[in-house]
Amino acid sequence: MQNASTLLMIEPVAFGFNPETAKNNYFQQVEVNGNTQEKALLEFKNFVSVLEEKGIEVIVIKDTMYPHTPDSIYPNNWVTFQRDGNVVLFPMYAQNRRLERREDIIEKLKQSFLIENVVDLSENENQGKFLEGTGSMIFDHDERIAYGCISKRLDLELFKEYCKRFNYKPVAFHAFQSVEEKRLPIYHTNVMMCVAKDFVTICLDSIDDEKERELVMGTISGSGKQILDISEEQMHHFAGNMLQVKNKDEKLFTIMSKLAFGSLNKDQIDFVKEHSEIIYADLSTIEKNGGGSARCMLAEVFLKKLG
Repeated sequence: MQNASTLLMIEPVAFGFNPETAKNNYFQQVEVNGNTQEKALLEFKNFVSVLEEKGIEVIVIKDTMYPHTPDSIYPNNWVTFQRDGNVVLFPMYAQNRRLERREDIIEKLKQSFLIENVVDLSENENQGKFLEGTGSMIFDHDERIAYGCISKRLDLELFKEYCKRFNYKPVAFHAFQSVEEKRLPIYHTNVMMCVAKDFVTICLDSIDDEKERELVMGTISGSGKQILDISEEQMHHFAGNMLQVKNKDEKLFTIMSKLAFGSLNKDQIDFVKEHSEIIYADLSTIEKNGGGSARCMLAEVFLKKLG
């Protein structure tokens, strides 16, 4: 089943620009004007309300002030909650992001969901090998395909090992963005690609190698999904950072930010609306300082409910 109906979100208490992640996240911009946490919290709470109004179940857990974790608002990078009862903990590139892994969150979910096993991959950090969850990997759960752009946050060997362990076909490629007239690696696959039930949003222009682009396009077409191609400019407005989910009535929704929605043209909007209703919210403070958008804030909970 491709779409989750329950989402985990972490409410920020000390959100802000993280210099450690900015080393290779070129979407980040430091905001010198104050009140970043206050503005981010307002955006977060409004986003949660928008989702809940559509009947989507949201589990909100508040971050802790200590240790300081400025990127805790992006939980999808350190954990996944799988349908088979596995909870997987991932190795993180930035040292201060490793502090986001919280056992108490898993214990809280055990009260409502069946958790069979916790698979901890974080020891790979000691070898300088990283794999940042559904930031670095984009899953087609129905077809058992995992897409991943190789970067400092996706180690190719570790990606292949993960796919072998959990029965996914790995599709690895390189993706780039233009930064000051240079082509630099994209830090996370989920800013340039989203797999929905019947379509894939992707910035094909970011895949510079023609053979790799053909491999990705052929895999998508072979899976029976349509391609919604976005430009690199739209990608920089987080149009690739979408997530399709369903609500309690099985209705599909495609979630994105206000910035992403505003970057799409009419044909692209109509295309998405053919497959699901669109939800968007203003996440400008979070996007600017954190370098991640709507999809990054959502950890899908595929676990079976108790009772």
